[in-house]
Amino acid sequence: MLTIGTLARRTGTKVQTIRYYEQIGLMPEPGRSEGGQRRYAEEELDRLAFIRHSRQLGFPLEAIRELLDLSEHPARPCAEADAIAARQLRAVERKIARLQALQSELSRMVAECHGGAASRCRVLEVLKDHSECLTEHAQAEGVAERA
Repeated sequence: MLTIGTLARRTGTKVQTIRYYEQIGLMPEPGRSEGGQRRYAEEELDRLAFIRHSRQLGFPLEAIRELLDLSEHPARPCAEADAIAARQLRAVERKIARLQALQSELSRMVAECHGGAASRCRVLEVLKDHSECLTEHAQAEGVAERA
């Protein structure tokens, strides 16, 4: 049996995050020692590693919940997991497109700035007037704010 600290170290997950996953039902409520300390089996270690890897790939918690449910029902069709992964892939592709638009606009702003006084700074001019932008990057706002 593993303590929560050991589980955290072995998966690279913060203790608070493990507790949160327990609260929202992604991780089962652990067994307890006589002293009330949480105790985890190898199955919970595997489950947490699955969750952690899924999060690293950007899957939202609800998709992870669906994937965990599929993994617990091996007779269900793999097509369900494929569909979840395909949704995530499309989301990543949209984020990449938005980030590329941001990169393009920022590169252009920096290249057009020739130094000198701030009153004639191209970066400041473009930031003040969105119509000066060449790409539509407004939808990328949420990406930048979360970063």
